[in-house]
Amino acid sequence: MQPIATILVVDDQPMVLGSLKKLLSQAPYSILTAASAHEALDQLERHKVEVVISDERMPGMPGSEFLSIVRQRWPETVRIILTGYASVESAIKAINQGEIFRFLTKPCTSHELHAAVRAALTHRAKLKPLENNPLLDSLEKQAPGITQVKRDADGVVIIDDES
Repeated sequence: MQPIATILVVDDQPMVLGSLKKLLSQAPYSILTAASAHEALDQLERHKVEVVISDERMPGMPGSEFLSIVRQRWPETVRIILTGYASVESAIKAINQGEIFRFLTKPCTSHELHAAVRAALTHRAKLKPLENNPLLDSLEKQAPGITQVKRDADGVVIIDDES
């Protein structure tokens, strides 16, 4: 079966990384792993990733900082944080800096993990512009540039007010 999405899992603990990969491999996903935020950024440079699941407490760079970078550079990638050290402060930081989609605590069940990834993919599909759409293709031929969307550095749509 062809993978329906690529998921990147980031955790500095090899056993956790292996467990998450095994759990997610039960679904039709292509699973990438990284043992650090820096390794994960390299993966994101090389692969199209729909969902990133990151641990918060990692040496070198915390997950919230990493997910903030992901938000800036790959705004279409949905971000999930998974941590064993949940606190209100870390949740607020992750939400505000990385605009995460879900905040999961370790240990989480297989059901919770799969539900979060399915919800993330559904969310991404709603936000992603329609591709290979005959109507949009026709509009683009009639008025070149009409389907193009301008975005700022944060991924926010820019609307020119030419009145």
